[in-house]
This record gives sequence, C-alpha cells and structure tokens, in this order.
Amino acid sequence: MTARVMLSDWESQAVDALQTEIEQRWGTMFAALAAGDDVAPSQRLRVEGMMEAAVLLGVATPDMLVEAMERCYVAAFGCGLDEACGEDWQAFFPFPQIPAMSKRAPVYPSTRD
Repeated sequence: MTARVMLSDWESQAVDALQTEIEQRWGTMFAALAAGDDVAPSQRLRVEGMMEAAVLLGVATPDMLVEAMERCYVAAFGCGLDEACGEDWQAFFPFPQIPAMSKRAPVYPSTRD
C-alpha cells in the first residue's frame, strides 16, 4: 500500500512550477542546439540539478522525466534520443545527465601539408 501525500495549494503550485521550468529549460536548450548554437554547460547542469530535485522531492520519477525530455528533444530535432544518440544513450548519459552537445564545428586545413 502506498501513501498518498496531500499537497497544499502552495505545494501543488510549486510542483507545477518546477515541472514547467524543467520543460522550458529543455526546450530552450534543445532549440538552441538544433539551431547550431552553443549552450553553456552551466545551463545543462542547472536543469540536471532540477531534475534530481524533482525526483528527491517525489514529484517525478526518472522515467517520467526522461519521457518528457524525449518529447522536448523530438520537438526541437525532429527525431528521438535513441535515433540521435543510439539506443544505449542512457548507458553514456545516466539519469539525470542530459545528452546536450553542440554539433562539431567543421575543421579545415590551414596549411597545404
């Protein structure tokens, strides 16, 4: 038997605000990366901390957050994380790590060698 916690209006609003903020930050981060822009590591680290806080507070599970992050990724890139990073992406990026990397810049030779 699991106990259900009754949240006050303030607590419920705080939970909603945390979940909304996490999703907005994913969306901003993934949209910037999809456009070819850089994202500061601090932005990724902050949202990873928020994800961990949501789990520690019991307002989300890692699976719920990964599914929501997947939706934001698809909205920005048009494909899922499995397709972009490989089916085993979570082995390389265990929760709460976010697979958010800039595209490699093209490298052109500067000498004739």
